[in-house]
Amino acid sequence: MKIKSQFALFVVLMIVWFLINNSFQIEIVIIGAVLSFIISLIFGRRTDVLNEFKFTPAAFFYTLVYLLVFFVELIKSNIDVALRVIKPSLPINPGIVKTKTVLKSKMARMILTNSITLTPGTLTVDIDDDILYIHWIDVESDDIDVATEKIVKKFEKILVKIYG
Repeated sequence: MKIKSQFALFVVLMIVWFLINNSFQIEIVIIGAVLSFIISLIFGRRTDVLNEFKFTPAAFFYTLVYLLVFFVELIKSNIDVALRVIKPSLPINPGIVKTKTVLKSKMARMILTNSITLTPGTLTVDIDDDILYIHWIDVESDDIDVATEKIVKKFEKILVKIYG
């Protein structure tokens, strides 16, 4: 399993390298490959969450679907929060709600909680087994099932297809 996590870390580092440099010049690619290789050799063995990366066509497809859903939710929530700032008369009822997740994979849970946190209006505060505590800008219900449906399910249903 060490090689898989090292390879996954190498791929992630190379993607970040290309995004930072915005260049495919041979010198840039070689420097990025060498640095990514060295870093993945040193730290890849200790990075157990990357063992759960899936390198299958189905996982690739559902990752693209996930990104599409995430960006749609990101835009919707940005508009919602912007409207609340522009029009203070819109209701705001902040609070921490309890939600559930069916995800067992560390990687899937990490992606889920980061997606929730990156979406304006929500912030993952704590994780306790299958319970997520989320700060929500406008608590619509204290019921765990309603909060789970509103916040978690839209992301979770795709992550289940990728990470089981």
